[in-house]
Amino acid sequence: MNKTFKIRANYDPMGDQPSAIESLSNGIKKGLKHQTLLGVTGSGKTFTMAGIIENCQRPTLVIAHNKTLAAQLTTELQEIFPDNSVQYFVSYYDYYQPEAYIPRTDTFIEKDADINEEIDRLRHAATRSLLTRNDTLIVASVSCIYGLGSPEEYKSISLKLKKGDTTGLRKISRRLTEMFYERNDFETKRGNFKIKGDTLEIIPAYEEFGIRIQFFGDEIDQMNEIDSLTGEVLSDPDEINVYPAKHFVTPTEQFQDALGDIEEELDQSVDNFHNSGKLLEAQRIQQRTKYDLELLRETGTCPGVENYSRPLGRRQPGSAPWTLLDYFPEDLLIFIDESHMTIPQIRGMFAGDLARKTTLVEYGFRLPSAIDNRPLSFPEFEERINQIVYVSATPGPYEIKMQEFRAEQIIRPTGLVDPKIYIKPTLGQIDDLFERIKVVTKRNERTLITTLTKKMSEELADYMTEMGIKVHYLHSEIDTIKRSEILRDLRLGIYDVVIGINLLREGIDLPEVSLVAILDADKEGYLRSETALIQTMGRAARHVDGTVIMYADKVTGSMTRAIEETERRRIIQTSYNKENHIMPKSIVKEVHDITQRIRKTSSKGPYNSSFANISKKDLLVFIKDLEKEMKNSARDLEFEKAAVLRDQITDCRKILLSKDTVE
Repeated sequence: MNKTFKIRANYDPMGDQPSAIESLSNGIKKGLKHQTLLGVTGSGKTFTMAGIIENCQRPTLVIAHNKTLAAQLTTELQEIFPDNSVQYFVSYYDYYQPEAYIPRTDTFIEKDADINEEIDRLRHAATRSLLTRNDTLIVASVSCIYGLGSPEEYKSISLKLKKGDTTGLRKISRRLTEMFYERNDFETKRGNFKIKGDTLEIIPAYEEFGIRIQFFGDEIDQMNEIDSLTGEVLSDPDEINVYPAKHFVTPTEQFQDALGDIEEELDQSVDNFHNSGKLLEAQRIQQRTKYDLELLRETGTCPGVENYSRPLGRRQPGSAPWTLLDYFPEDLLIFIDESHMTIPQIRGMFAGDLARKTTLVEYGFRLPSAIDNRPLSFPEFEERINQIVYVSATPGPYEIKMQEFRAEQIIRPTGLVDPKIYIKPTLGQIDDLFERIKVVTKRNERTLITTLTKKMSEELADYMTEMGIKVHYLHSEIDTIKRSEILRDLRLGIYDVVIGINLLREGIDLPEVSLVAILDADKEGYLRSETALIQTMGRAARHVDGTVIMYADKVTGSMTRAIEETERRRIIQTSYNKENHIMPKSIVKEVHDITQRIRKTSSKGPYNSSFANISKKDLLVFIKDLEKEMKNSARDLEFEKAAVLRDQITDCRKILLSKDTVE
């Protein structure tokens, strides 16, 4: 589908945004490979990125350093580009414990993971969009540099279905099995298909809808897109493409060759262990690999199948894995958001993975080829860069070294000045903070508190709860979706305070926050460095009364430099405000309380035309809520209520499909 990126916003670039958009766009058109956008918090860096994308019209990848920030960026860019394909691509694990071996204690740790099915669907939707649309913008975490499977094989194994085709039900079902779809005639689940008589129903891995195909003999007589839950017909297309249920797919003829290579590598590893006198390791690798080979032959997969990605992908030893970057065309444009954090993450992934895998190989838990199931090394990532823009309020050493041009975005369109900073002693800090929170809360404003440890954030949250404050902690042990919900609830006023560690620093957009408290600000280190302090203080820069309290018994070098840089930015903004007669005002953004908003529009009946004004993303969220409520009603034997909810779901899906058709 050929479409162009088009911004749909009710505001124009202001402040430093127009010059930043123009200069960086010109740099891209001139062929500059590395550019930097130094943009302070609240200056509208996301809108500047959108302006560059619209000017350059390139398929774009935006990389963020955590899932929460990536989710926020996706939401903002979907609002800016409602007519284009803006996708979300992050790790699909809510919990992940990698396979590991600790020789010192002879401890083997099995892989343990909790997969988020919805995020997996969004990953498939992202790769499918890249293969079918030229106006695709993907917001990803650093998981985009991990192995994903060959894009050529993923595309070649897709299944094209047309009315009148005479392929036959049996051949199509066999083809679906090769594409890792599972037959299940009783359960409706993503990645499954079912057969009833001459009717085939497929639930694609990347869609909310199902596909119903009716045969007359071997001929496809009718095709419908259907509500996968109710079976309601939504449309009757003449042609449909079905893409694989997994990203790692291997054609049948290559699969047999791969199994032969695995057996050959196993024999060589066993011989090497025997020659080195490592009999236990020889027995271990033989037993584990033989078991995996048997499963691969019988089922086409096995636990830890990704460790065989090199032979299954027919790759050479030491070769780089295919990643999301390989699914993009050659004119890919990359933005690295919060680059001072994201670049070190990308740089550090390879070495940690290599150390763990090397130990597994040395002690006979994995074949040597497992080492090539890995993220890209940093040089490999650099090789895949076409043109890149680093975006940060505090660019790191790498960006400064590589940049061929830098644009500064210091001035905020709203006239907001960087927050005032106060240093307070640690003695009595909790009592002092408690009083300040009460003042802020009375003004219907919010507070962020940063601590150095997870335990401290939880204990402080418990204490404040006992004191009657609506508070929640936020750290890496909370799953992806829940983190976004907590931040949304902070904006809505369900919580007045959120306490966290580094998750509250870069890129979190919370305009209701007027107070940021930094505990142990004088504990010099990673979380209290100059860069970290500037970023943390920036969380209060979206409110006209923004204030930062540093609790410290001494002023460190990092504190001094952070305060001086903040003061420099205050002077620039204040001068601009005076010259242009601007009165600073807080940023106002809609809080996406999706369910409540849509329920109001649907209160007049199962269908209401105001649904048409709701974005596709909001509608998907609402449908999920309705499905959950419908299932609960059916379980509680409230069948009339369940039926009403079913009708609402059907209406929502019809409108959702019409939005896809318009696109």
